[in-house]
Amino acid sequence: MSRPAGELPAQLADKHALSTICAHLGVAHPETTVVAGRADLERAERDYGYPLLAKWAKPWLLPPDRKLRSTTLVHSPAQLRSIGLEAGQQASELLLQKYIPPAPDADWFFHGYFRGDSTCAFSGTGRKERAYPRSAGITTLGRWVDNPQIDHVARTLAKSLHYSGILDMDFRYHAEDGHYYLLDFNPRVGAQFRLFHDSSALDVVRAAYLDLTGDAREAGDPAYERVYVVENYDLLRKLTRKSGSSGRSGRGWISSLRAADELAWFARDDPDPFTQMIRQTFTRALRRRRRPTSRP
Repeated sequence: MSRPAGELPAQLADKHALSTICAHLGVAHPETTVVAGRADLERAERDYGYPLLAKWAKPWLLPPDRKLRSTTLVHSPAQLRSIGLEAGQQASELLLQKYIPPAPDADWFFHGYFRGDSTCAFSGTGRKERAYPRSAGITTLGRWVDNPQIDHVARTLAKSLHYSGILDMDFRYHAEDGHYYLLDFNPRVGAQFRLFHDSSALDVVRAAYLDLTGDAREAGDPAYERVYVVENYDLLRKLTRKSGSSGRSGRGWISSLRAADELAWFARDDPDPFTQMIRQTFTRALRRRRRPTSRP
């Protein structure tokens, strides 16, 4: 069976281990400091400046009652000291990273399926054009765009790791040095995997199924410029747009939905998922409104 072997998936999900792997293999990755004491806070502050990123290496180990964010953009020394107080008190290591600032057309992703010998059976590179939350959240509008540089980095990394199975990588381009920095390596199906649907109706899941069942079918032609929209989060993105900021009008936003090749929820031949999503969204909103608020 074609699957990531041994402890590799856990290592890739561990943000400290991922930074070590990237350094060893020469893959561009944000500079990272492991916080073991106050000196590490001061070193990161001096070397990276503000803002910088604070990340928990294994966020799934954090206690839910502490309400600690897996990733925080740190803007000040006071905020850094506050987060630093948690270091050493949690089961996960605290990491500080140099911040690669967002820019137009800078956020990219790679989805692929790799056979048992780590050859790539199916892949696609996409550009994140809209996200929620903005500049740091999930893709709400993605476009299939050919990017040979990212494709080469992703395939070479998977081959070096002897990786097999489905994967999802996130990259950010830094104009100052011309590098695409690997931000995350997810050893699983990516949320927007349906963006990559080729002329043979293949995607990463179907490619995996065919390979695992002995079907040697080849991938079809890439559907470059194909657009995929997650309509509920894309709507939230629009509704939370700051007053006076640039952005699409309501009519323009609806037009962008109509122009999408595929929506995450709505399909004319199967409207039930969309209906259930709307129902659950409104139910959660009502529960939040009814939740008692504490008095000052």
